[in-house]
Amino acid sequence: MVSETAASGWHGGAWPLVARLSAADGTAAHAWAKRLATASAMRRDLADAVHALAMLHGHQPGMADHALARRAQANADAWLAEVSAAFAAERAVLAMLVAAAGPLPSTPGHAGSEAAILGQRHALDMLARSDRCGCSSGAVAALLIDWPAVRLVLDHAGRCFGVAVPPPQLPDEIDTATTVARLGESPAAERAIAFGAEQLLAQHRGLWSLLEARAEARGRS
Repeated sequence: MVSETAASGWHGGAWPLVARLSAADGTAAHAWAKRLATASAMRRDLADAVHALAMLHGHQPGMADHALARRAQANADAWLAEVSAAFAAERAVLAMLVAAAGPLPSTPGHAGSEAAILGQRHALDMLARSDRCGCSSGAVAALLIDWPAVRLVLDHAGRCFGVAVPPPQLPDEIDTATTVARLGESPAAERAIAFGAEQLLAQHRGLWSLLEARAEARGRS
């Protein structure tokens, strides 16, 4: 979630655009994600979410790694390297939670759900490897903005499964705001950043909706 300090520091350009997109369409605005972060969340639903998030973001190389290798915006390298290191630690958290959660809960239509998540992962990898100047930067920026809300679910899963989850070590929010503003200085780059951010948030939104549908299917079975 974007702090008021970071968002208010910029009154135009790429950063506030990504921040507004995140506020409207990010994980924090999805009802199912919000429910999973509360005491009313069922253990099997949390386990399902942990497995799905690991499938989407627990692989190596991750989005920042792909973007760093592609170098569509060379002046993003230092920031992307910092994001890459942070998400290496987040992948370790996902692996730890998957082990603690145990097997996936039995869910009707699982094969279709798995195929959908793998399709989402492919879409995110393609975004991160895009040659369009700004697209991968926007997707990674949206991932950073959205991750604290994702972490609320993961932290609650850790408490539920008896795992001490270390706090995330994400890049400083103000530094990210400054970087994204610089990367989006041209109109074309700003449009590409917005596109990348929109696509990342759409994939996250789709994941939470899929997990909600899976929980409903388990309830009916």
